[in-house]
Amino acid sequence: MTFEQIKTLLDMIHDPVERLEAVMDIGKNLPHTPDSAVCTDILGCASFVQICRDGDRFYANADSAIVRGIVAILLSMVDGKSPDEIKKMPLDKMFSDLNINIGAARLNGVNSMIRFLKNL
Repeated sequence: MTFEQIKTLLDMIHDPVERLEAVMDIGKNLPHTPDSAVCTDILGCASFVQICRDGDRFYANADSAIVRGIVAILLSMVDGKSPDEIKKMPLDKMFSDLNINIGAARLNGVNSMIRFLKNL
């Protein structure tokens, strides 16, 4: 799914529990990471998270359904973009505007993922 498709989907869901279920469903569609991708463990996340890159394509691995959904959303924002393009993007605002209630610990992980993407 593209970021715009995800945003449209989440905008239609007003119940916080249903929004989290939708996020988990989004994470079920993370593509398989190719062997040629370079993966980095993301420190600062409560769960295990790897963000992987193969050129301007992004992939991820995570051990939690909600975190897989979160990282899938973040990667939908940056997939196909160069590091210079990503640096100029307001990723934190874009994610915040989705209004997903994930709690402080997971928000710390989101910020760690965003820092990683901004510093490619």
